[in-house]
Amino acid sequence: TVTAESLDGTGFEQFGGLDNMADNSPNAGDTGGQVLVVTSAIKSATLSKLCQSVDLGGTNLKIEAGNGKDKVQATDLTTDSTEMSGNAEFRDIEIGNDASTLTKAGVKGPIGVFSQQANHVYIANLRQTNYATTAGVFKLPGLKMSFSSSGC
Repeated sequence: TVTAESLDGTGFEQFGGLDNMADNSPNAGDTGGQVLVVTSAIKSATLSKLCQSVDLGGTNLKIEAGNGKDKVQATDLTTDSTEMSGNAEFRDIEIGNDASTLTKAGVKGPIGVFSQQANHVYIANLRQTNYATTAGVFKLPGLKMSFSSSGC
């Protein structure tokens, strides 16, 4: 689970995809380790009050950052999510592109897959359930990592 008070980003892309878990993963369930995801890519993002928690079965690994004056900064940020919520605003949005033709964040999706892209995205009260996150640079000011009985 990832939450943030706000995400402010430039160069936004989003499309559907398939995430594959490692062979023989204990979390594979009855899907053979495949999960439908929404891939979101942002060229440059600023996040305030970031919280990430990973349920370890009875306890959570909890990571917090960006709670002070310095915010979390990320470049080439990509997430694979099964759920996403918040209050979103897009500027100069294009909806219904083929994912293989995206140009705003430098990520290409699969040919023939529905997508959208925008020059700017702002999301207040962001909440995501993520299977994967990658970034070119991820700056976490005020980083705090701990184990907790509760997640984000």
